[in-house]
Amino acid sequence: MNSHRPLLAITMGDPGGIGPEVCAKALALEEVWGVCRPLVVGDAAIIEDAIRVCGLGLGVHAVDQPAQGRYQRGSIDVLDLHNMPLDQLRYGQVTPEQGRASFEYVVKAIELAQREVADATVTGPISKAAINAAGFHYAGHTEIYGDRTGTTDYAMMLVDGGFRVIHVSTHVSLRQACDAVRKQRVLKVIELAHHAVRRLTGGTARLAVAGLNPHCGESGLFGAEDDEEIAPAVRAAKERGIDVEGPLPADTVFSKMRGGQYDAVVAMYHDQGHIPVKLLGFHYDEKTGVWSSVAGVNVTLGLPIIRTSVDHGTAFDKAGAGKANAQSMVEAIKLAAVLALPRR
Repeated sequence: MNSHRPLLAITMGDPGGIGPEVCAKALALEEVWGVCRPLVVGDAAIIEDAIRVCGLGLGVHAVDQPAQGRYQRGSIDVLDLHNMPLDQLRYGQVTPEQGRASFEYVVKAIELAQREVADATVTGPISKAAINAAGFHYAGHTEIYGDRTGTTDYAMMLVDGGFRVIHVSTHVSLRQACDAVRKQRVLKVIELAHHAVRRLTGGTARLAVAGLNPHCGESGLFGAEDDEEIAPAVRAAKERGIDVEGPLPADTVFSKMRGGQYDAVVAMYHDQGHIPVKLLGFHYDEKTGVWSSVAGVNVTLGLPIIRTSVDHGTAFDKAGAGKANAQSMVEAIKLAAVLALPRR
């Protein structure tokens, strides 16, 4: 049975955040073990502490090589990098030591996938401030993956069930995001979206492209990018046989996708795409101070390896309390397993 389940390299994220906790909680669930062989890339002692704070009845099996894993429910296999001593763990704090550790977990997972030892990778949340304090100057996971795999044409896709959003730009200023809206980049992201959605749906890929400006610029009254950059990209995509419409006003296009008209929307920048996804998937109860739902998965498109991720941050203010919601991690693992199956 083991040989038919893809092996997933799961990074535990920043040790001082909720990443270790969501890893432990996700790997306590039978539904996860039915679809994959999960291997946590990190520090065994940190995972043991996460199990303790979460009150889970799990063991930890530290290994030096993925082949040593048992991959049986009840014990978490950890590829132990020995780079974060427990006495240096600082829950809820940004430290260079924790930033370095989280960066090294990611690099190791990428290496395993490139060597085809792992069938896919899943990433826990890291702190951009911490990795930069450690001397690794990246805007986030996506840029690390792009650099380490030599990939320049990549894009972020957020998935919450049938609600899918792909971004033309992500971790840049709003000024830079507007400058990034160019025909060739928009066309490339449309193509990435087309191939990814067809893979997920098994065939259909009805795409919509959001406009950049209010009312898609109103024929140049509010900006020229929609007419001069986005519309030509959409026409070029149609000529290549892609089922796509746009540019469409961003204030209505996401509602149309939610209603079933489209399989995915291409958003022009980070918040344009993230806000609708998180509005649907994240539910916070002010009275209890608990996130009852933290749904959604981040997928990096265009890479030579598979990478999914939780769609939330380190939540330093909640770390070490055992109250983290593991829903996004569970969904990220399941989606990585689905994407990995054709490779097996």
